[in-house]
Amino acid sequence: MLSLAAFALLLTLGLPVAFAMIAGAVLQIVLGGNAVLLLSLPQQLFQGMESYGLLALPIFVLLGELMNASGAGRRLFALAGLCAGRLRGGLAQATLLSNALMAAVLGSTVAQITLMSRLAVPEMARAGYPRDMAAALTAAGGLLAPVLPPSMLLIVYGVIAQVPIGDLFLAGIAPGLAMLLAFVGLTAFLGRGGRFPAAAPAPEAPARVIAEALPALAIPLAMIGAILSGLATPAEAGVVAVLAVLLVGGLVYRELRPARLWAALMATARTTGTILFLIAAASLYAWVAAWENLPAMVAGWLAALSDDPLVFLLLVNLLLLGMGMVTDPLPALILVVPVLLPVATDVYGIDPIHFGLVACINLTMGLMTPPVGVGLFTAAMQTGVPAGRLAALVLPYLCGVALVLAALVLWPDLALGLMRLLQ
Repeated sequence: MLSLAAFALLLTLGLPVAFAMIAGAVLQIVLGGNAVLLLSLPQQLFQGMESYGLLALPIFVLLGELMNASGAGRRLFALAGLCAGRLRGGLAQATLLSNALMAAVLGSTVAQITLMSRLAVPEMARAGYPRDMAAALTAAGGLLAPVLPPSMLLIVYGVIAQVPIGDLFLAGIAPGLAMLLAFVGLTAFLGRGGRFPAAAPAPEAPARVIAEALPALAIPLAMIGAILSGLATPAEAGVVAVLAVLLVGGLVYRELRPARLWAALMATARTTGTILFLIAAASLYAWVAAWENLPAMVAGWLAALSDDPLVFLLLVNLLLLGMGMVTDPLPALILVVPVLLPVATDVYGIDPIHFGLVACINLTMGLMTPPVGVGLFTAAMQTGVPAGRLAALVLPYLCGVALVLAALVLWPDLALGLMRLLQ
């Protein structure tokens, strides 16, 4: 418990999450009289990053950066606008559809909100949508990225939990689509009574919009198809998709110039380095937590409260919701999985894939809740809309996520059904 108390104190004092984890672990070792374990610290840090599953991480980060730099994202948004823009409020629905398409490529909420804020918000503002509502729709669409494959959050969970990342991707499809349908229904409800502008004018050359978008659309479809069919692992499919974006952006769209490619590589290096350092720090913290026998202590506390798996999941959701409001989803996931997953699987018999989807979807809500809310503040920074105003407008969409999460807790087959069907 000493390491947990030290971590909480250092985090409160403003120390970065990774350094707080390492400091808490070192403090526990020293004060616990086990100074000999300090010799194993470098090895534990390295082992935290020594995982085949983590190969997918930089690949999908690079893929998202290249989709942005190559112009493929802009063309996917134009295609979504062509499909839904003729309806009243159709541009709002097109924004959600575009977010779903980009979630199938980017896997990162910050990257998705950054890209879609540049593409969708100006278009919606020109079409007559209030700018704050356009920004809120874009921010809400970013909630799809941590759930629909290839999600960075699911990749990290798979590495920590030692479960197949491909199975996690399969399990995320149905809940992700359920969230998208909930968002579409909420948008239609919010736009009732003519609150949204009339249909957007048709593009002058719809055939050209379709033709230009097809190469970009083929990239996520081929990648997901290869994973679902078992022809490629997530990392292998990601490599093929990166090569496809390089060809499409360089030879078809001719927008992926050397300067943009270099910027994408640098952004990928920064993002990947940050995440890997977090994972390494978390592996050290988890090692010390296991030395303290913390999972067994937590299991004893929870078992004393109830032996019902539903009650356990309810308590976990309350804990994660509170954590998500004060820290980013990734470090929160890294922190709680080594402690709670053994309890969930060994004591309550919960499938680790099911538990992972529950945890990841819960933590996505923290992306839009103050005081941290990375997605919320990213959208505010990109669009110029105050974060407080965005938080109020995104609230109905958070309720939609909560409904999907409740359905997932009650019916595990919402996540496990497709995975079992295709295995």
